[in-house]
Amino acid sequence: METYDGVLSLRMQKMLFFFLVFALPFSFFGQNDSGEPLYKKFPTLPSFSILGIDSSTHFTQNDLKKNKSTLIMIFSPDCDHCKKETQGIVDSINRFKKIQIVMATPLAFEKMKTFYELFRLGQYDNIIVGQDTQFTLPNFYKIRILPTLAFYDKKGKLIGIREGDMGVDDILKKFEEKTNNRQPETAN
Repeated sequence: METYDGVLSLRMQKMLFFFLVFALPFSFFGQNDSGEPLYKKFPTLPSFSILGIDSSTHFTQNDLKKNKSTLIMIFSPDCDHCKKETQGIVDSINRFKKIQIVMATPLAFEKMKTFYELFRLGQYDNIIVGQDTQFTLPNFYKIRILPTLAFYDKKGKLIGIREGDMGVDDILKKFEEKTNNRQPETAN
């Protein structure tokens, strides 16, 4: 009986040692979800890759036109506010000539394609639509509300973030604001 208890306690000691050496450090160095969103730490255009509407091409931040302002819109094809925002942009597309628009969704490809066709987004040279299969942008902006809009100046520096729809006039005002010597804004 003593040998069995001795073996058990030796086994328990090994398990405790394993836990302390290997598992416990992960709890200290693991990702902290309560931290700041990455866009606050890195206020420039994020690295991303979205699957294009043709289901084979990937569009990345490197494919963006240089020296052109950028609007990144994270959306859901089922979201009424996203549809309203998209309709407003399409109705005023001539006012967005100097802005490239990246519309990314982490949701189902087929729903994205239906959304793309519904708003006839393929006819606009300055709108790129794709599926964020890696969930990169929602994590980068730590989104809670859709649509989420991220505004970048011609140099790729963050102007501000907006969760929820805001209307065409307010979107364009964001790009017109001077961005020198001020911190990026977050409007909720």
